[in-house]
Amino acid sequence: MLTAAQEVTLSVQGMTCASCVSRVEKALRSIAEVDAGSVRVNLASEQARFKLNSAIPSDKLIEALHKAGYQAKLLDALHPLSTAKHSNKGWKVIVASLLSAPLVLPMLPMLFGYEWLLNGWIQWALATPVQFWLAADFYKNAWNAVRRFSGNMDLLVAIGTSTAYGLSIYLHLDGETHLYFEASAVIITLVLLGRWLEARAKRKTTEAIQALQALRPDTVRIVRKSVVMDLPIAELRQDDVFMIRPGERIAADGIIIDGNSHVDESMLTGESRSVRKHIDDKVTGGAVNLDGLITVRATAVGAESVLAQIIRMVEDAQSAKPDIQRLVDKVSSVFVPVVVVIALLTLAGWLFVGAGWERAIINAVSVLVIACPCALGLATPAAIMAGTGVAASFGILIKDAQALEQAYRVKAVVFDKTGTLTEGKPVLTSVHVAENDSADKLLQLAFSLEQSSHHPWREP
Repeated sequence: MLTAAQEVTLSVQGMTCASCVSRVEKALRSIAEVDAGSVRVNLASEQARFKLNSAIPSDKLIEALHKAGYQAKLLDALHPLSTAKHSNKGWKVIVASLLSAPLVLPMLPMLFGYEWLLNGWIQWALATPVQFWLAADFYKNAWNAVRRFSGNMDLLVAIGTSTAYGLSIYLHLDGETHLYFEASAVIITLVLLGRWLEARAKRKTTEAIQALQALRPDTVRIVRKSVVMDLPIAELRQDDVFMIRPGERIAADGIIIDGNSHVDESMLTGESRSVRKHIDDKVTGGAVNLDGLITVRATAVGAESVLAQIIRMVEDAQSAKPDIQRLVDKVSSVFVPVVVVIALLTLAGWLFVGAGWERAIINAVSVLVIACPCALGLATPAAIMAGTGVAASFGILIKDAQALEQAYRVKAVVFDKTGTLTEGKPVLTSVHVAENDSADKLLQLAFSLEQSSHHPWREP
């Protein structure tokens, strides 16, 4: 059961264009328990984020999106960043390319005045698996849209390629040799390639934020009733007492109740110099304990920790809509029906001037095909996600989308300390040994000594 005033993040699968974003937002805003003004849906990250006015079972939210035609999953509050992997459809691109290539290659001799066409039945055999097997997801998503009296980019792909495919069968049975199987197959191949590139870009832009989440250890040494236990980090609760050995990352925000040590807080402050910590001093989850055993009482765990709030802030910046995105969404919400109307007008116009059915259908299909990629709806959220992701990889955290949108006005950047500009980690640059001694032997000895130590500079 989700509680009132809680911020909820859902992973939404099946969104392909800005029209999908509008439908997801509409479905969530129709739920009485959801704060309609807080709903934000990001196509690039495939997430929906909103606040609740009152308590509601999570199943009700997921069911509402399922009825809208999308699969949803509640993201764990202890893991503010979705770790769901985008499906790899690269094999579809390869198979579609192999089947489409023989349809396209016979067109090359035409550049030199030679005409060579594959037999119509061979063209049909090559194009049919592309049309109805590899493009099955397009038909499924298009049908879901039609059932709900709406449109999406998959609907345009399905209508355009099916028309070209059906026209080719009609012409072949009528004895014609000039067919359009290659058009439908190549269009599907190119759209599949575009979807694969989009998924690849999504994975890359989230790697930097996933690296932030990786700063939190998987296990923690908790002290309960004088017994020390190694437990999963998810079992750590506020006011629990846990121990941090030298070289380990601190599991959660807390206050030292025993021991003292130097702590590397560069992940938070950018300062490479370690900070001396004593009893009653605060420590931050994700920082590295350098040289002493300390015992800490947890004050903030999971989604309430500083590290989780940093990750959430970066995700908010990715999902928030700047003014330009709101304008794009307004245009994209009517994009599909307008394109379909223009295609129908194109069909009627060419028939009216006596061009014939074949010419009219091909021109109408061209209108649908040109509109299929829908860069309008994807480019802006993808650019925001890529910008914040790249910035995070360089240690620059952007608070919100408006800050990113206004960043072009920045004329100068002032840093208050060198620690924010340096990595702050010692690096071995050279080895000098005495005469009659070996550098390899010295390094072997050093390595042997280091084997038994959890070195503070070794990445976990």
